[in-house]
Amino acid sequence: MGGMQTPARGIPGDGRNSIGSGSAGVLKAMSPGVVDFLFRQLVAGRSAEDVQWEKEGISLSSQPEGAELARRLAETDIDALTPLELFHYVRAAQRLASWAEGLRQAAVGRYCGSPAD
Repeated sequence: MGGMQTPARGIPGDGRNSIGSGSAGVLKAMSPGVVDFLFRQLVAGRSAEDVQWEKEGISLSSQPEGAELARRLAETDIDALTPLELFHYVRAAQRLASWAEGLRQAAVGRYCGSPAD
């Protein structure tokens, strides 16, 4: 074996090279639902970007904070979301949490306030 060998890149002594660890990282980041969606798009000859969900009604980013947004978030299978949908899901969940915290603070303020005589 007189061929030239290229040294493995990565963290010295970790037993992995950059090729194996890099591709495994990408695969770990993609949920089975995303992989399935991308495969179906590829087979159908369509773009990997999902735009159908935007046409099915009000988007999560446009949904007002409240019970309906909480219901939609609770009923969503996050493993089936594309990266863009997951981004919008997280943003909507953050908006809902901020809104709920505002309600909690208002209730605590009223509870702790002096009674009106």
